[in-house]
Amino acid sequence: MSVYETFLTPEEIAFLTGRKKRDLQVEALRKMGIPFWVNAINAPIVARAAIEGRKEKVELPEPRWVPDVLKNKS
Repeated sequence: MSVYETFLTPEEIAFLTGRKKRDLQVEALRKMGIPFWVNAINAPIVARAAIEGRKEKVELPEPRWVPDVLKNKS
């Protein structure tokens, strides 16, 4: 399954929440108790597994590049 099949499309999120604006989509998802992430452009990202009731854990892809400032230097 590709990353594009793993998450709901923006159109599906709009249909699910009944909202077109991102802020209102986030608010609706919180009220519905649906787990989601917010990406870099403040758009909610919903795992398809959360909607379909599957118990699998969804891992977000690791970023390819991380600035030295953000790297954990333990």
